[in-house]
Amino acid sequence: MREVARLLCGRRTKWLVVVFWLVVVVVAAPLAGKLMGAQDNDAASWLPSSAESTQVWEESKSFRPEIITAVVVYAREGGLTGADRDRIAGDKRQLMALSAHGVRGEETRGPLYDSRTAPSAAQIFVPITMDEKGWERIGPAVDSVRDIVGTGQGDLTVHISGPGGVAADSADAFSGIDSTLLLAALAVVVVMLLITYRSPTLLVLPVVSVVAALLTAQALIYLLAAHAGLTVNGQSAGILTVLVFGAGTDYALLLVARYREELRRHEDRHEAMARALHRAGPAVLASSGTVVLSMLVLLAAEMNSTRGLGPVAAIGVAIALIAMLSLLPALLVIFDRWVFWPAVPHFGTPEPTEHGFWARTGHQLALHPRRIWVATALVLAALSLGLVQLRAAGLSNADSFPDKPDSIAGQEVQNRYFPAGSGSPLVVIAAADRSAQVRTAVEGTRGVVPGSLVVPPGARPVHDGRAIFEATLADAADSGQAERTVERVRDAVHGLPGADARVGGDTAAALDMDDATRHDNVLIIPLVLLVVLIILALVLRALLAPLLLVATVVLSFATALGVSALVFRHVFDYAGETTDFPLFVFVFLVALGIDYNIFLTTRIREEALHQGTRAGVVTGLAATGAVITSAGLVLAGTFAVLGTLPVVAFAEIGFAVALGVLLDTFVVRSVLVTSLFLDIGPRVWWPHRLAREDGGAARKREAV
Repeated sequence: MREVARLLCGRRTKWLVVVFWLVVVVVAAPLAGKLMGAQDNDAASWLPSSAESTQVWEESKSFRPEIITAVVVYAREGGLTGADRDRIAGDKRQLMALSAHGVRGEETRGPLYDSRTAPSAAQIFVPITMDEKGWERIGPAVDSVRDIVGTGQGDLTVHISGPGGVAADSADAFSGIDSTLLLAALAVVVVMLLITYRSPTLLVLPVVSVVAALLTAQALIYLLAAHAGLTVNGQSAGILTVLVFGAGTDYALLLVARYREELRRHEDRHEAMARALHRAGPAVLASSGTVVLSMLVLLAAEMNSTRGLGPVAAIGVAIALIAMLSLLPALLVIFDRWVFWPAVPHFGTPEPTEHGFWARTGHQLALHPRRIWVATALVLAALSLGLVQLRAAGLSNADSFPDKPDSIAGQEVQNRYFPAGSGSPLVVIAAADRSAQVRTAVEGTRGVVPGSLVVPPGARPVHDGRAIFEATLADAADSGQAERTVERVRDAVHGLPGADARVGGDTAAALDMDDATRHDNVLIIPLVLLVVLIILALVLRALLAPLLLVATVVLSFATALGVSALVFRHVFDYAGETTDFPLFVFVFLVALGIDYNIFLTTRIREEALHQGTRAGVVTGLAATGAVITSAGLVLAGTFAVLGTLPVVAFAEIGFAVALGVLLDTFVVRSVLVTSLFLDIGPRVWWPHRLAREDGGAARKREAV
C-alpha cells in the first residue's frame, strides 16, 4: 500500500492520474446518459425465471404480443344519463381508431355496464402493446387515451385505471428519478461537507471525485446492460446513485481527515498524502470490500430484481473506492494546503482531536464502561420490540403511492360497481386437448367470477398444442384474497392429469414475487452476516471483536426496523411494507453500517499496538469520532433523499436505512462498541497475541 500511495501522489504521477480520470469522464459521460434507456422494468426483469407467472408471461407471447390493459372507468352517482351513454359510445369509436404509442385501438372492448337496472358505471378496455420500448411509452399511450376520454364533466367522473393506468402513474412517479436523486444527493453532500470542513474550497474536490465515479459507474453498467445481459431497472439505477454518493463521500471524509493529520506531522504534502493513504487505505479497502462482497451475495437471490441489484451496487461502490483512492488524493496534493482554507493545517501545529469532544467522551465512557454498554444494549433491545408492528407482506397499488393518483381513484370506482379484478385477469395456459377440463376447474374455483372465462383479445385460442384463456377475479387483483384465489386455481389445475396447466397474470406475479422474496430473506441475510464476519476477522486478525461487532450491528438493524415500523404505523400512516423491505434495509445497514466500526476498530488496533487496548480505544475514538459522525450524517442524508420520490417503498427504505445509519453513528459505534471494548480490554483481540501482549511488546512482535 505504501508503494501504491507514493505512485498515486508522486510529484509527476499525480498529473497522470488526473489526466487519466479526465479522459475516463469524457468517454463515460455520454454513455452514462444512456443508462435510463437500458433499464428493463417489465415483469420478467423482476421475477425469477422459474416462477410460474414468468413462464406464463413468456409462453403467452406465442399467442399474442405482450399487452397491458388500460381501463377507462365512467361513473355517475345517480345513474348514467342518455347523454352519458352517447358520450361513452362516441369515446369508444374514437378509441377504436387510435393507434398512437402502441395503443391497439381496433381491439378496444366495451363499454361494459354495471349490473344494476339503471347502470351507474361503465368500463372500456383499451389494450396497449408492450414491446422492448413499451415501458417507456406507457405514459404517452395513456395520455393519448386521456386526450379522447377527458376527465369527466359535472357529476360524471372519468378515470383511467387497470394495469395500464397504474403503470402510467408509476412511470410518472419515477419520471426524472435520476436527476431528482442526483440533485438531492449532491445537495446533501455539499451541505454536509461544508459543515464538516468549514471550507468552501475543500468540498469541491470530493464532489468532483464522486461525480466522476458516478458517471464512470453508470457508463460501465450501461455497457454491461447493453452487451452483457446485466439487468438494470429503475430500482437498482436509483440505489446506485445513492450508494456512490454516500459510500464515496464516506471514503473521502476518512482520507481527508487522515491527510489533515499527516499535514501537521510532515512538511512535504506528498509525503503526508503517502502516509495518509498508507494508514487509512486498509480501512477504506476493508470497508468497501465488505460492501462489494455483501452486494455480490445478492447474486444468490431468486428475485431477478434483487439479483440484478447486486452487481450494479458492487460496481458503483468499487468505482467510488478507486476514485477516492486515486483521483481525490491527486487533486488534494495538486491544490496544496491552501485548499483547506480558512482552517489550514500547518506543519507542527497540534492535532485538535486529541482534546476535542470525542476525546472527552472516551474518557467519560472509560469511567463505567460495563454500566454504559449494558444500559445502551437494553434500550436498543426495547426499541426493537417495535418489530411486532412490522407488516412486510406487500403493498397494494393504492398503498404504494403516498397520494391518490387517477388510476387508484378509478380502481376504487371499479371495486364499487364491478368485480374488483376487472382489467387484471388470471391468465391460464394448458394443453389444448385438456382445455375443457381446465376451464371447468378454473370456473369452479371460489374467487373466480362465473362466466368470465374468455380467450384474450387478439390472441389465437390454440397454438402449438396449447390453449390460452383469461378469468376475472372477484377480489381486487392486488389483494391478499386474490392471491389466495390464485393458489386455489393452481391447486385445482395442477392436479389434472396431462393438462400441464400454468396460471399467471398480475396477481400470480405478485404472489410469486412475495414467495421468492421470503426465500431470499432467509438465504441472503445469513450469507451477508457470514461475509461481514470473515472480513472483520481478517482485518482485525481476531475472532471475539468481529463477533461483538456483528452482534452490535444486528441489534442496530433490529432497532432501526422496530422504530421504523412504529413511525410508519403511527406517524406516516403507511399500510405496510414490501416483502423485500427487511432484506434491503438489512443489506444496506449491515454492509454500510459496519464501515464505521471498521474505521473505528482498525484505528483502535493501530493505537493498541503502541499504548495498550484501553488507551487505544480512547485515542481511536478521539481521532475518528468527528469524521465518522460526518460520514454517518452524509450517508443518512443521501439515503433520506429516497423519500423525495412519490413511492412508498422507496420512502420506507430511505427512512429505515437513514435511521439505522444514525443509530450506528451516534449510539452503536460511539457508545456501545466503545464501552464494550473498554470493558473487555485486551481480550477483545482473542485469539491474536495482542490479547496477551498489550501495547509495546505487541508492537515489537508486529514489526518483526
